[in-house]
Amino acid sequence: MAKKALIVYGGWNGHQPAEVSAVFKDILETEGFAVEVSDSLDSFTDEDKLMNLDLIIPVWTMGEINENQLKPVLKAVEAGVGVAGCHGGMGDAFRNCVEWQFMTGSQWVAHPGNDGVEYEVNMVKTSSSPIIKGIADFKVTTEQYYIHVDPAVNVLATTTFPVVEGPHSANGMTVMPVVYTKYWGKGKVFYTSLGHHADIFDTPEVREITKRGFLWAAR
Repeated sequence: MAKKALIVYGGWNGHQPAEVSAVFKDILETEGFAVEVSDSLDSFTDEDKLMNLDLIIPVWTMGEINENQLKPVLKAVEAGVGVAGCHGGMGDAFRNCVEWQFMTGSQWVAHPGNDGVEYEVNMVKTSSSPIIKGIADFKVTTEQYYIHVDPAVNVLATTTFPVVEGPHSANGMTVMPVVYTKYWGKGKVFYTSLGHHADIFDTPEVREITKRGFLWAAR
């Protein structure tokens, strides 16, 4: 029986939520998932439906989520449904909702240099995670996310600040998570800060890590 995933997209259009969702749908369907795509947060209100999923993927930068939409997601993930996402679509969703941040493990705060910054993504060499197995360090040109991170996360890949000079530079070199996993109850959480625009997933390493992260997170 095919695993079931729900992708919910919307929020700030600058992150190409529809296009990124289409990429994610293609990745999942290629792996045999039955995928539903929705542009409404009310898709989160059906608790029974969420409980029968294997994976939830939010692609919703900023915006607001109400209690009727939030609580079923928190409960479903705690019960074992995976949640996975990227960039602002999960790491800068619902800025006023600390419960969302607690579940997902981080919150975006800055991208020094904005889009078009070239930087290296470094695999954590001591990690045995299948998500990064056999993947070498690689370079990207996109936004470099500075995030505030839950110390409980399992970091799989990092980048080093500062690449671009700014007030943060006074603190010296800072190693920042790019890819991590964590748990919320029985549910698995996967996050990558890569995903500013849909074309970043044309980079083979980015697409492969994302695919593996989805497969790892799915119940």
